[in-house]
Amino acid sequence: MYTSVNFKTKKALKEAIKKGDKITVFQPGPFGRPSKEYNGSVALEGPHFPAAHTWYASAKVVEGVITKIS
Repeated sequence: MYTSVNFKTKKALKEAIKKGDKITVFQPGPFGRPSKEYNGSVALEGPHFPAAHTWYASAKVVEGVITKIS
């Protein structure tokens, strides 16, 4: 799953969440749902394809918006 912003590092994502930015999630391809339907824990990866993934994270999501990174 990806974030709405193409973060180059996990640290940049954490800083954005800490700052209060509203970052949503999405799943590309035919199996994705509208972001507001995602609730609970998700696995994230970045940066976005076609770049090689260099970071991974677990996140708590409420109505598609990331509330916590671990």
